[in-house]
Amino acid sequence: MSNPGQGFEYPPSAVTWLKRDALLFANSIGATAQDELHFLYELHPDFKVFPTYSIILPFKKTSSDVIDFYASQRAVPIPGVPQFDSKRVVDGQRSIKFLKELPTSSEGRQFEIRQKVTGVWDKGKAGTVLDTQMDLVDKTNGDVYASITGSAFFVGQGGWGGPKGPATPNYPPPAGKTPDATFEVQTTKETALLYRLNGDYNPLHATPEPGKQMGFGGEIIHGLYSWNSTAHGILKAVGGSDPANIKEYQARFASPVKPGDKLVTKIWRTGTVDKDGFEEVRFTTEVAGGKVCLSNGRALLKVVGPVKSKL
Repeated sequence: MSNPGQGFEYPPSAVTWLKRDALLFANSIGATAQDELHFLYELHPDFKVFPTYSIILPFKKTSSDVIDFYASQRAVPIPGVPQFDSKRVVDGQRSIKFLKELPTSSEGRQFEIRQKVTGVWDKGKAGTVLDTQMDLVDKTNGDVYASITGSAFFVGQGGWGGPKGPATPNYPPPAGKTPDATFEVQTTKETALLYRLNGDYNPLHATPEPGKQMGFGGEIIHGLYSWNSTAHGILKAVGGSDPANIKEYQARFASPVKPGDKLVTKIWRTGTVDKDGFEEVRFTTEVAGGKVCLSNGRALLKVVGPVKSKL
């Protein structure tokens, strides 16, 4: 079996957002009024959407209210592969390329998510990995604002005879080099309850029962909360909190985060700079005193001013 499902295209999904949604997102991932009011106040002369906001739109779509997560995630059948249970799925890895600055609202435009399957990989007893590519597109002119690749891991849903899949590229921290910056994020019991209001209403992050059934012992924080809050901290530490200074961002979800955990991110500059002036940085995020929760971290940023640590 070569690659069942590869190239399968999902029906396009319309997506919308308001300025209020941009403000909520920035608040939920840790933007601060002291030096990031441009993400938090709609009348700021430089008001902008935090650039990773597009990652939430496949969950939110056009809704402005709470939705039934399980019903919304009910899979469109992919030819040649089993239909998986969306109640037992976690994120594997996400990568995003920022191609155009997001407007602060979709009002007056028609945006949609165009998504296709790039691979479905059978990992045996552990589960199945579904790789996809999603583009946020202005339907009227075809402009692509963000291109997102991601993998979903369907826990315990493998062993159906599919291909194991290729190894993914690794981006470890530079060996023997002290981090150029470190920052911490303290989560609370309410962290996921706030973040979910962006549109990701998976009960796994709000109540203990689904997490107990999946072997996590209770509720866990959205992997994309850790992913987005780390992106926020890195842009603040290295890129002056300016969306124009980040070109690419990615990380692998390595272990769960529990409400109340403290997250510690370490950043390493590599000195590798592309023709447009964006430097590759590597990073890891770990639970203080525990495991790495985001590995394989890599971003391309324009480094501005002194690199900030201990945000």
